[in-house]
Amino acid sequence: MNKFKKLTIKDVLKGEEDYVGESLKVIRKEDGDINAFITVVEQSSGKIPIAVKDNIVTEGIRTTCASKILEDFIPPFDATVVEKLKKNNFAIVGKTNLDEFAMGTGTEYSAFFVTKNPWDKERVAGGSSGGSAAAVASGEVVAALGSDTGGSIRQPAAFCGVIGFKPTYGLVSRYGLVAFASSLDQIGPITKTTKDAAYLMNVIYGKDERDATTVDKKIDFEVLLEKDFSKAVVAYPEEVFGEGVEEGVKKQFEEFIKFLEKKGVKVEKISFPELKYSVATYYIIAPAEVSSNLSRFDGIRFGTRVEEKGLLETYLKSRKQLGVEVIRRIMLGTFTLSAAYYDAYFEKAQKVRRLISNRLNNFLEKYDFIITPTSPITAFKIGEVRDPLVYYMMDIFTIPANLAGLPAISIPFGFSGNLPVGMQIMGKRFDDPKVLGFANFIERDVPVVFPWEAKK
Repeated sequence: MNKFKKLTIKDVLKGEEDYVGESLKVIRKEDGDINAFITVVEQSSGKIPIAVKDNIVTEGIRTTCASKILEDFIPPFDATVVEKLKKNNFAIVGKTNLDEFAMGTGTEYSAFFVTKNPWDKERVAGGSSGGSAAAVASGEVVAALGSDTGGSIRQPAAFCGVIGFKPTYGLVSRYGLVAFASSLDQIGPITKTTKDAAYLMNVIYGKDERDATTVDKKIDFEVLLEKDFSKAVVAYPEEVFGEGVEEGVKKQFEEFIKFLEKKGVKVEKISFPELKYSVATYYIIAPAEVSSNLSRFDGIRFGTRVEEKGLLETYLKSRKQLGVEVIRRIMLGTFTLSAAYYDAYFEKAQKVRRLISNRLNNFLEKYDFIITPTSPITAFKIGEVRDPLVYYMMDIFTIPANLAGLPAISIPFGFSGNLPVGMQIMGKRFDDPKVLGFANFIERDVPVVFPWEAKK
């Protein structure tokens, strides 16, 4: 069974057999402890077993967004990325857990259950794509899809010690992704190797007439995988050593810099004071879009209806199926969009978003990549974090790439207290193959380690 658990997409493609049965065996054995899946698909056709986050619609397969209001929703169509997976011989073996409507950083806000980290089952797997990351790290599937609005692919990938890639905004269709914040959302792969991430990107990217934000651009994501990046010049913001970053993460990041320098890469420190505004900016823009996007889930247009005597009472009762974090963000967004506060909050946040975006683009004119830790902390214990502001600050290093629409990847690099630490590499818009190539340049010396084979 361990042989299957380590298989990559590339390994599966070399053979003649399909591995759906093997994947289902591992899910039956492992998932009772991990809770990566909301729905397991027992009858799935295709060669390469893959998991899909449960906010991406799948024809005939329940899509819940980990919310009670969509608990019984069975979509009548496939998302564009799902259509592409099926055409390329991928078999969807299940839909993975997430924070409700992708709002959270630990799957603790799922309406159903918490996904546990395969490295330490007392800890979260990260979020919101925690189910997808845990399914890959535990070897239940060969690869998975997640969605990333403020770090929801990269942070759980870092917590679980696997690869998580957020593409440039507009390269992957969002048609069929249940919208959280439309100007930030992007679908991407979670895999065991960078090569697999590049392969999956070649499958799922492309212009889609059903998503007006997609771009018509021809890209080969695998073209730079074997390139020598020893002459690359990278930058890191001095602010990554600031308050709120765990000592173990700081130490690993210092080791990462030394490792790159040994490989010939030139590493320079930069000042990025605007970084401290990224979380506040994100938590004005994203909730504002949430308040609009989720208004449709009222039990009348979409979502399970809870019948009451009057229309207003039916609306109110139906909306009460939404969880506490979703309601908090809807209220925040409704407030910042209100006529009295629009200029003071939303308009100002859009200006700061432009400022952060311009700053990053200026850096990337001089440097090939910007590197940071993916998360300021390693996986925390389930139930340990109660303050929403503490939760939100965990996204400080991942949010800038979403605000600017840039490609960014999280790769595992060492451990702190027996827990994986992820490093983030951010590149210029549409430099996705270069980001993947640089990640693979590192991975040649630092391959992914799986929980069942690690020496603790």
